Amino acid sequence: MQNAFVSTGWLAERLGAPNIVVVDASWFLPNANRKPHEEYLAGHIPGAVFFDIDGVADTSSGLPHMLLGPEEFSRQVGALGIGDGRTIVIYDEAGLFSAPRVWWEFSTMGAPDIRILEGGGPKWRAEGRPLESGPSRRTPAVFTAHFRPELVRDFEQVKTTLAARDTIVDARPAGRFAGRDPEPRAGLVSGHMPGARNVPAMDLVADGKLKPAADLKAIFDRAGVDLTQPIVTTCGSGVTASTLRLALMTAGAQHVAVYDGSWAEWGGRPDAEVVKD
Repeated sequence: MQNAFVSTGWLAERLGAPNIVVVDASWFLPNANRKPHEEYLAGHIPGAVFFDIDGVADTSSGLPHMLLGPEEFSRQVGALGIGDGRTIVIYDEAGLFSAPRVWWEFSTMGAPDIRILEGGGPKWRAEGRPLESGPSRRTPAVFTAHFRPELVRDFEQVKTTLAARDTIVDARPAGRFAGRDPEPRAGLVSGHMPGARNVPAMDLVADGKLKPAADLKAIFDRAGVDLTQPIVTTCGSGVTASTLRLALMTAGAQHVAVYDGSWAEWGGRPDAEVVKD
């Protein structure tokens, strides 16, 4: 896999370059009591546009921040000024939390050069690098999606994956995975899919950065995840499942898809089998 990360120094040298688009992809869980768009307006990396994970989304299913179809995705990101032939540099203000979700979305739409700012907004700020306030407006551009269906799974496809005993890896915390702790979203049971492996996303990140590849491989080995096999990742709503995909690819996996509906869908459906440990 192409190195997914760029350093703050690399970006600082290229700020304002016409072929670079910086994207603030900050998003937080409701219990964090943070408002990412307000924080963006208060201060962000100069020139960065704000990608609203809940806004650039298919709301027709009632599930949170579902992936748009290629045509509408192209229209909305083009309106942000993200066009063909650009290097897209994504960051978030948690360090590494929601940026991988937007990295996965652009990957699924076939964007050829997508990077994540290592350390994100917190590292940029800690180094005293420049910030600007208010919205950044880019000239609307043409983004041409080349949809890659192999990178996303829906409910029926995941049921087929389970029947074939392929690998499902769940990024939720261990208590929710085991069914001991309640889900944060109302109306969902806790537990996990039959045969799923649990690798909490919090175990993959340290100080706002992805752990080294060797450490990630050791984590997946301990969880019984075979990196040579096709893998589907899942979580609460498809955000940390994308972090899990990033970590798996960094560790050497080749074929990793994200279950977009994740537990927000599976845990609310009466026809979905749920296991508690």
